Formats: sequence, C-alpha cells, structure tokens
Amino acid sequence: MKNLKITVNGVVYDVQVEEADGSSAAVSSPAPAPKASPAAAPKKSVAAAGGDPVNSPMPGTIVNVPVSAGQSVKKGDVLVVLEAMKMENEIKADRDATVVSVAVTKGESVDTGSLLVTLK
Repeated sequence: MKNLKITVNGVVYDVQVEEADGSSAAVSSPAPAPKASPAAAPKKSVAAAGGDPVNSPMPGTIVNVPVSAGQSVKKGDVLVVLEAMKMENEIKADRDATVVSVAVTKGESVDTGSLLVTLK
C-alpha cells in the first residue's frame, strides 16, 4: 500500500493506494490540509495611490475595456467586460468617478480579486 498526497484545486488529499492484481485502488476521504502558502494565493494588485480599487469578482478573461485613465464615468457605466464560464459579465462603476488607472488589457486572464481599474 502506498500513501500519497495529491493536491486538487488547492485542497490537499491524503490518499492510500493499494495494488490488488492491478484492478482496484482504495481512496481515503480528504484529510485536513495545511493553509496555502502566500505564494499560492491569488494575486491581488495594489490600487494606484489616492484611488479606490475595482477588483475582479471572479476568474476570467478580459473581453473589452471601454474606459481609459482620466475618463469620467457615471454610476452604472461599464468599466470592464469579463468573460467567465462562457458568459460576458459587465463590471460597472458603483458611483460617479474618474478613472485613475486601468490595470488590465483585452485578452488578459485575471484571478478573483485582481485589480481591474482604479477610481477616484
């Protein structure tokens, strides 16, 4: 019998594998996993000084960025279009503001919490 540690989507599993004529294997239930190291945590970017960050609510790919730095936006204006699970999600301004910086470009992949735009 072999004891193995397997990581699936950041969750560590202790697995026991038994060779029985090469036809079966036993798998144990998930074991308590240690916390992920800071290096394995999703990247979070820092907002530009003096601004409020608009972070990605989910992982995905940037499809469109219709705003640019210095542009004024109204509440409800689309800041970024993010494709996740084959659906386009519009990330909108939550208030009237000015775009301080844009941290993403079309085609870029982002993780949950990644900085998209900074508003002031």
